[in-house]
Amino acid sequence: MSKVIAVTGASAGIGRAVAELFLDRGWTVAALARRADPLEDLARAHERAIALPCDVTDEAAVDAAFGQIADRAGRLDVLFNNAGAFGPSGPIDEISLDDWRAVLDVNLTGMFLCARAAFAQMRRQDPAGGRIINNGSISAHVPRPGSVCYTTTKHGVSGLTKTLNLDGRELGICAGQLDIGNAATEMTKGIAQGARQADGSIKAEAVMDAGDVAEAVWYMANLPLEANVPSLTVMANKMPFIGRG
Repeated sequence: MSKVIAVTGASAGIGRAVAELFLDRGWTVAALARRADPLEDLARAHERAIALPCDVTDEAAVDAAFGQIADRAGRLDVLFNNAGAFGPSGPIDEISLDDWRAVLDVNLTGMFLCARAAFAQMRRQDPAGGRIINNGSISAHVPRPGSVCYTTTKHGVSGLTKTLNLDGRELGICAGQLDIGNAATEMTKGIAQGARQADGSIKAEAVMDAGDVAEAVWYMANLPLEANVPSLTVMANKMPFIGRG
């Protein structure tokens, strides 16, 4: 019987790359995203793909989606908690409360809801246990200029990950965070063309293939539950992270 991973934000970018890699390597993949059409395309191409259109900020929708995972796949071994949004860029006094709340809804509340649903399933299934991998960011360590919404939420993801890891310890549930820097996706395409630096300049930055991120998720997901990676950074080697600022 194949292992089962749920991937949020699976319609494009890193989520899609992770879903396809795990499907190609024999896993069952529950693919969650707001857009239904890309998920249905994935399900038509792979018999082990389960398309679950879902807004991760909607509590009822998340609980229903994870209920379907249990019904259709029988268990959940891994959650890649990936769905996220950048939000607007600018100094804090130019950020509206609505924009702030919108980013928090996806990047923190959405991650909380999916982690909660996965945690509940993992502790009650037989055999119990599983792994939650949260998509952090190098912004969980150092911010980009004008990124108050995104950076604040990614620091929050670090707290969520550590708490999940502690609370899941006696239940056989591991949690880890994957901090990603400059994976080439539609969401990040502007970075390769020019991104604002700490000194105010605009410079193109190196990027890496989203498949490299998928390989990092693969490594974390396939560890035995006796082992865990609490935090892993994967980044474009020549991007300005080490020494940023």
